[in-house]
Amino acid sequence: MLTLRDLARELDVPVRSGEEQLDVPVRWVHISELEDPTPWLSGGELLLTTGLGLSTDEGQRAFVEAVADHGLAGLGFGVGFAHERVPDAMLEAARERGFPILEIPYELPFIAVTEKAFTRLVNEQYAVLQRSIAAQERLQRIVLSERGLDAIVAAIAALVGGTTFVFDGRGELQSSHTFRRAIEEPVRRQIGQELADRARRGERRVFVPSDPDLGPRALALPILAADTSERGGVPQAWLVAVKDTGGLSELDRLVLHQAVTVVALELLRHRVADTTERRLAGDVLKALVAGETDGAELTRRLQPFGLGGEVTALVVQTTAPGGTSVAACEAAVSAALRDEAVSGLVARADRLVVALMPGAEDEELFDLAQRIVARVTAQSASPPNAGVGRAVAAGLAREAYHEARCAMEARLLGGELPASAPAVATYRDLGSFQLLLSLQDSDALRLYCDSLLSPIEQGEGHYGGELMRSLEAFIECNGQWEAAARRLYCHRHTLRYRIRKIEELTGRDLGSARDRIEFWLALRGREIAVRRPTRADPAAPALAAVAPFEDAAAAGGRRA
Repeated sequence: MLTLRDLARELDVPVRSGEEQLDVPVRWVHISELEDPTPWLSGGELLLTTGLGLSTDEGQRAFVEAVADHGLAGLGFGVGFAHERVPDAMLEAARERGFPILEIPYELPFIAVTEKAFTRLVNEQYAVLQRSIAAQERLQRIVLSERGLDAIVAAIAALVGGTTFVFDGRGELQSSHTFRRAIEEPVRRQIGQELADRARRGERRVFVPSDPDLGPRALALPILAADTSERGGVPQAWLVAVKDTGGLSELDRLVLHQAVTVVALELLRHRVADTTERRLAGDVLKALVAGETDGAELTRRLQPFGLGGEVTALVVQTTAPGGTSVAACEAAVSAALRDEAVSGLVARADRLVVALMPGAEDEELFDLAQRIVARVTAQSASPPNAGVGRAVAAGLAREAYHEARCAMEARLLGGELPASAPAVATYRDLGSFQLLLSLQDSDALRLYCDSLLSPIEQGEGHYGGELMRSLEAFIECNGQWEAAARRLYCHRHTLRYRIRKIEELTGRDLGSARDRIEFWLALRGREIAVRRPTRADPAAPALAAVAPFEDAAAAGGRRA
């Protein structure tokens, strides 16, 4: 860092005022003979002048006051031209303000001063650039070695010499590392709140946190996503650094600006990995629900998710209004699993969130499900509906899914629950519905389902599919017209017409709870019967036509 003291010593020029301010850094050197050069200066410069236009005491005093107030590093006054020495009025004004003035003798041309200063400045900038490149390479190696966000934040803290934070776009702390001097928790919360306030206002510029104790030691930089609109939008994250002692140097600021790119790359890597995992999880779950994979193949596909042995399913249905709540529910379930240190697979199945988890004894399993749903409830505007199945072999995971879903829906069909009821439904809530759902004879199950549903599908041709979707939505909403119409994106009068058509085709009354329950059993039974072997199937003896709720011992499960 070039200072006035260094420059005065190397040039061997006398200091006429402001000796106590000689250690301020010199950012640049500028030459001007204007009476007011401040419009062309930005602060931190050493200004060289011969005072050609400064002939009066008032003008000389005003000149010094203007450049001092503008934040210049100092003044180099060339003598031997308009003035044989530095004017007394200028010295008086400079001493009042502690403003440095160097006397440049006639024998020393201004070009020699600028060359000396520029050589030092260029060398310093080159050294800073080299060090910043080394810092960038260090951070890039951490990203390439996939050591994670915490390792990157720790490296930034060491490079800057202070505490470093990464907050998300809404001010929630994602990672932090302390170099030597810890930041107090109230200060950290205040920084997070300031970021949250900026997110609400749509601000995404670099800023200095407002805490007066931080001052020039701190800097907050936005980390913008690649798809962030130029018109605005909340940054995906913030990088905040607080130096332990002293202000942030030019190198510190350069390192932080470079670190923003590295942190953005790490967040992008995380997002791509999470997206890939969610897509794979969704593919596995879709195949599982549709009955497209089971047995050894399903076991093989579940192993990468830490589900090689017994598994169970937790089904969560958000009750909050709006479609985006399903995504929030999925994120909350995933976070709850991480907090519980449970490996598993979380994905969406239509309007449900399904988590496949390692199996356990019934009571232990139910307690875990209650804790997970409690965590989800704490982050939701309204408590979700949920059901959990018993532990089964990984190849039979579809059965655990259907048991969890049917238990949840069976309890909802049963009406309003007492306040003391558990938050998560289990097989114990199936009641008499378990008898039908546990039929060992697949042909009998199909026959029952077809007796109710075939008139709808076959009586209206291609329109039968629309009637079936309307029927399922109407039942899932427990006969509530407005809720079912919103789910189908149609007018309630359109839905009433479709339900009347279903009643005409089947001879049933969907205003009756008994008939709604029978349709619900038929819809669920058909899902369960998908890809079950029939009696004519030569593979039937080997597969044993496993039912979803048969004895747990035969299914490889456990009973409490």
